[in-house]
Amino acid sequence: MHPTTTLPDGVPFSRPPTPGLHPLRIGWYGLGGMGYFMARNIATSKRLHPASASPILVYNRTLEKAERLVSEIGSAVAVVASSAAQLVTDCDVIFTNLANDAAVQSVYSDFAKALSSTQPTRSKIFVDTSTIYPSLAAEVDKLLSNFAYCHFVASPVFGPPAAANAGKLVIAMSGDYRSKQEAAHLMLPGVGRKVIDLGGNIEKAPTLKLIGNGIIMGANELLAETLTLGEKSGIGAQTVHNLVKEIMPAPLLMAYADKMVNDEFDGRAGLALDLGIKDSLHVRRLAAETNCPIPTIDVAHQRMITARSIHERQKQAGSQQWDVLDWSALIAGCRVAAGLDPFDSKVDHVVPDD
Repeated sequence: MHPTTTLPDGVPFSRPPTPGLHPLRIGWYGLGGMGYFMARNIATSKRLHPASASPILVYNRTLEKAERLVSEIGSAVAVVASSAAQLVTDCDVIFTNLANDAAVQSVYSDFAKALSSTQPTRSKIFVDTSTIYPSLAAEVDKLLSNFAYCHFVASPVFGPPAAANAGKLVIAMSGDYRSKQEAAHLMLPGVGRKVIDLGGNIEKAPTLKLIGNGIIMGANELLAETLTLGEKSGIGAQTVHNLVKEIMPAPLLMAYADKMVNDEFDGRAGLALDLGIKDSLHVRRLAAETNCPIPTIDVAHQRMITARSIHERQKQAGSQQWDVLDWSALIAGCRVAAGLDPFDSKVDHVVPDD
């Protein structure tokens, strides 16, 4: 039964009905840069998992990541699933966090095969937290609707890996109300700090996620341009950064400005550039389909392509500093256009000593 505590702040739903004699069994597929922390936080949340609850089942195509998670938090709260099919057959709520649309299509196709082999006899809720194109969410929803008792919730999240680690993500949700209700109370406060309910149209949450990522891309483009201008004009990027702290002190803006000023472009600690490019393609497609020009995102996309091209050339020469670039490295496009070094701001530091 759900504990009789007050509702966590940030949940727009009443507490779901008690699940009956047995606690819900939770499964998690996808332990990448975000999914690892999210799965860990759900598994270790005492509010969600009283002593009688079963450990969550975790699965990842790279088995080592699943084994590492269980080693970190203990087999009392998490165990490694033998297959994706086991998540489907054994769990009541299955979360997924996957890299791209192709991975989501593949995994949910596997889920459908498992459902066909073992027809469910009670409610199953599938919650996808990935960043995907809205029409794919509709396709997955339609696929799962072919099976009795199955429901789908589109639930992309906002925030970098550090926010996932701290359990401070913002979560958008669309889909079946009862399923959103259950998912929201599983994810807060362990995974996120707030849920935004976007109604029953499954495409709405993925749409808001793309718009949100567009905001971040646009902000990064503005930062990249102004920091580069500060360097070229003799003011210095750090001085511009300090000004931004005073007049626009948004935490996320500051985090990306810090990366740009300090040349901290390791994509393993943030959002990989390839994923940023994937998202920019989605945002631009959404804009084209809705006849809504977004020139800032067009430029940000070009900057990221430039950064990737330079990085690929460095990898071919064996001179790259990072194996994976962060999407804040789009500043490389601005720097090169201004005649500066793409990834090392110290090479062309032009601020005069007064």
